[in-house]
Amino acid sequence: MPRRNSSDPVPALPWKTRLSIAAASAAADAVRRSDGTLNRRIFTLLDFRSPPTLNPINGVKSSDFTVDPNRDLWFRLFTPTSNTTSLPVLIFFHGGGFAFLSPSSKTYDAVCRRFARRLPAVVISVNYRLAPEHRFPSPYDDGLDVLKFLDRDRDRNRDVQVLPEIADVSKCFFAGDSAGGNLAHHLAVRACRERFRVVNVVGLISIQPYFGGEERTESEIRLARAPLVSMARTDWLWKAFLPEGANRDHEAANVSGPNAVDISGLEFPDTIVFVGGFDPLQDWQRRYYNWLKKSGKEALLMEYPNMIHAFYLFPELPESSQLIGQVKDFICSKI
Repeated sequence: MPRRNSSDPVPALPWKTRLSIAAASAAADAVRRSDGTLNRRIFTLLDFRSPPTLNPINGVKSSDFTVDPNRDLWFRLFTPTSNTTSLPVLIFFHGGGFAFLSPSSKTYDAVCRRFARRLPAVVISVNYRLAPEHRFPSPYDDGLDVLKFLDRDRDRNRDVQVLPEIADVSKCFFAGDSAGGNLAHHLAVRACRERFRVVNVVGLISIQPYFGGEERTESEIRLARAPLVSMARTDWLWKAFLPEGANRDHEAANVSGPNAVDISGLEFPDTIVFVGGFDPLQDWQRRYYNWLKKSGKEALLMEYPNMIHAFYLFPELPESSQLIGQVKDFICSKI
């Protein structure tokens, strides 16, 4: 194992992981245009997809359900087949800088299957609209509409109900990584202001959430060329997502900054925040945790000093399995 220099943007990782990271970074760079648009056609060719599986694989079956065909709003439902008792519902939002990937992307299909099997839980992975074609607040609107759809599910005729009987929507958890972590936070704020009949959000699982601001933090400077979330990539992605003319201190990006939404009076769900020591965004993520505490909310901080951004998506890393175990413990402590 080679020795690691503390200034290196990538820790010592298996070659399989390094190759996957390099390929993902190269793909993101290849499709970004200087005018702020994406070559969506090329990225679609590079984004390997997994179909839903009505026949269970490793004890989990999956199926896709449409919420609104006019905006391609749908979700993939993952159901453990060996459980007959009620299970919590994990509503998951994938990463990708608000511009890339979907629930059918091979990596996210696999991780949601792992969550469904190991927690266990009924997992709903949301396909929200992507930037730059659809800027703020489109993904947040999509997430809220999925919640409303789930809240009405029991009203439907039993023959067309979407959720399995074992899904207990009174025990919902939001979860997301990177941009999905950002989305999950803002959806939690919106959910606090809605009146749901059966949906009840009891926890938020924030995995290396994608936050930022105009300030350059120490970790951003030190790890400016890190894979996946280099400063050049994240700056481009914020410009593609935020409203025209807005900067990174917009409330969507800098959630604990000068334009932050006051959540002190909201029944905000208990939150667990995961941070990696080789993630340029780690300072923003710790600020988020501290802001939650200062706002009077229950929050846990889980540190992975030797891990990169999105490390948990690589099952060959022992830390990936460790994180899922900690998510399981968090969910069990809330239900």
